[in-house]
Amino acid sequence: MNSLEQAEDLKAFERRLTEYIHCLQPATGRWRMLLIVVSVCTATGAWNWLIDPETQKTRDLIFTCSAVLIEHVCLPSTISDTGRTEMHKTTSTPVVSFFTSLWNHPFFTISCITLIGLFFAGIHKRVVAPSIIAARCRTVLAEYNMSCDDTGKLILKPRPHVQ
Repeated sequence: MNSLEQAEDLKAFERRLTEYIHCLQPATGRWRMLLIVVSVCTATGAWNWLIDPETQKTRDLIFTCSAVLIEHVCLPSTISDTGRTEMHKTTSTPVVSFFTSLWNHPFFTISCITLIGLFFAGIHKRVVAPSIIAARCRTVLAEYNMSCDDTGKLILKPRPHVQ
């Protein structure tokens, strides 16, 4: 194969690679926007879930119960007239379970489930698809003393001199 045919083949390969990477850009942009929107929705829902007074009561009660437990185990208990150890009594506040709390915050629950579903569907690969293609092409082209940039343009490297 003469050098003119080789140059034309390289140009055709470069055109096809740039065309392929260029065609991936709109889909990649849509996947990125979807990921950003769902991530912001999840973060907003999480913030609203955490600042909810019912959720805070549950969190405060957990800290209070753990402090009472530590106090009961570490400090000597008082013994009543009947000979039984008296336990510390906590105030009775309504406790919201984890699942009830999620049920009370459907925006967070739905956006979190959507985000998890997107990652299981492979969105983490789809948002970087053009760079994956370019990296794989660089690996193959390295054997031929060539490389490519992120847009698919070929980079010819000088041949190593054999002495």
